[in-house]
Amino acid sequence: MARAPSSILIFLRQNPRARQNPNTQIRYHTTETKECDFTEVAQHICKIIRTKPRWEQTLPSEYPSFNFSDPQFFTELLKLQKNVLLSLRFFFWLRSHNGFSPDPISCKALFSALVEAKACNAAKSFLEHTSFSPEPASLESYIQCLCEGGYIQDAIDVFYRLKEAGVCPAIMTWNAALSGCLKVRRTDIIWKLYQEMIECGVVADVDVETVGYLIQAFCADNRVSEGYELLRQVLVNGLVPENAAFNTLISGFCKEKQYTRVSELLHTMIAKNCVPDNYTYQGVINWLCKKGKGLEGLRVFNDLKDRGYAPDIVMYTTMIHGLCTMGWLGEARKLWFEMIEKGYHPNEYTYNTMIHGFCKIDNFEEAKTLYKEMCNKGHKETTVSYNAMMTGLCLHGRTDEAYRLFQEMHQKGIVRDLITYNTVIQGFCKEGKIVESMNLFRELLAQGLQPQLTHTPHLLKSFVRLELYKKQKVCGMI
Repeated sequence: MARAPSSILIFLRQNPRARQNPNTQIRYHTTETKECDFTEVAQHICKIIRTKPRWEQTLPSEYPSFNFSDPQFFTELLKLQKNVLLSLRFFFWLRSHNGFSPDPISCKALFSALVEAKACNAAKSFLEHTSFSPEPASLESYIQCLCEGGYIQDAIDVFYRLKEAGVCPAIMTWNAALSGCLKVRRTDIIWKLYQEMIECGVVADVDVETVGYLIQAFCADNRVSEGYELLRQVLVNGLVPENAAFNTLISGFCKEKQYTRVSELLHTMIAKNCVPDNYTYQGVINWLCKKGKGLEGLRVFNDLKDRGYAPDIVMYTTMIHGLCTMGWLGEARKLWFEMIEKGYHPNEYTYNTMIHGFCKIDNFEEAKTLYKEMCNKGHKETTVSYNAMMTGLCLHGRTDEAYRLFQEMHQKGIVRDLITYNTVIQGFCKEGKIVESMNLFRELLAQGLQPQLTHTPHLLKSFVRLELYKKQKVCGMI
């Protein structure tokens, strides 16, 4: 028999004596039970099981002649007991005594309460430890509960259980499953579910929610063009997906540098009365900045604020990053202070963006000030922050200073990655310090890192090939 989850067993273990004596009889006096006010007793019982940790030991003595197994009483208790896990504990307590046989009405009420409370583990435990078989409608709600809780495989098992019973779930249930799969990045299951939808004949019932999830799944699989084609097809049929689908496509096309498609999507959103939201604007701003159109990006950003939108920390950081990339540190600095005034505290990425920007324009004093401020604010020194400083130093012919930071990283136990090594190696090469470059290159190989020949200066390429040849020969690869 499958074991109950630990969270359920904690409830059951609070009364070890009751568990050791499962044959304890509850006394039943039907005549007295019928005369009893179920509501009044249920209220009292609810208070007892809520306030007394070991109520299992005392309850039989407090109600020696009450019929706890009466379905009417248990239904009333479920209505009054707000903590559904306590209701489940009470149910298992009743079940541990001889003479108690849970009726379908009580089981349905308890299972529905567990599902409604999103208590996935408790609902699973209930089904595992009883012979209760929920109706299809209850199972569909259970599927939605499992998907929201991230129990995708369990939800799929219930799907097949319904299929074996000849029941095809409603589109709402399919959508819940698709959404759950997206959250846990299981697009493989999404496509299996979609095939099941086709076989069940519910494809004709798909709505904007379904289409949105499928488009996001295409983008998650780097099949952005297919997602775009699906969008075009449903638009022709009069379906307009929610903003999440458009935003995902915009982000995907930005990554692929298909900026014409981005422009088309923006115009389509406006034409279909889909008001762009913060995420849409963030994708557009990021796209403009990457294209080197920081001025247009800044205009969109300001237009966003003029329309009453409130940029968040992510959008501020995106805009600051774009301005720093273009060397507009003055504008970036203004946004930095504006962001702080709005109550947003710079995160590690925002600090590193500004530090890298100041290093690029040879303003190392400001970069060091920000670096100290970042550390004082509780942000850890990282590989990224060191790389930002070293890149700027090497860019302006200060490789010896960069190398001191390189050594400092080792002393502080900060990981030096491929970017770290490449930055200093290229810096030494530009200054004609081939011996230093060769020494670092050997160290890079000893660390198990693979050099990038395309980024290695011509001065070093012959040496790199020679060292790689030697290493491959020693390893018996050639």
